[in-house]
Amino acid sequence: MHKHASQRIKAQPSVPDKLFYKIGEVSKITGVESYVLRYWQTEFPFLNPRKNKSGQRVYVKKDLEVVLMLKKMLYQERYTIEGVRKRFENGILNFAEIKPIQEAKPDIIKNPAEAIAFVKKRLKQIADSIK
Repeated sequence: MHKHASQRIKAQPSVPDKLFYKIGEVSKITGVESYVLRYWQTEFPFLNPRKNKSGQRVYVKKDLEVVLMLKKMLYQERYTIEGVRKRFENGILNFAEIKPIQEAKPDIIKNPAEAIAFVKKRLKQIADSIK
């Protein structure tokens, strides 16, 4: 990893490059306790992670972005649960405003096969997040 890339990543949560994250991983990445994540899921219908075959919650990157937005609104901007809900319901805040989590990307892709593999992986992640 280049020196500049490591400095850039420290400013944001460290997000492993995966398609799905378990609740414990989401808790560690976002700094929000698992029980709080489960509570938020009951309060905010737009935070609705899927469940895998064994019934565990599995989050995608978009879910992590929503969690980080909720954390900012509730803890930094001091919105109430009802205030956050109203902002989403009234269309004042929409999912387009949620900033994507930056992930470490190779600065230089050395060969076309690597570039194609990287693009395929990202397209699959995007497709999975909108299903």
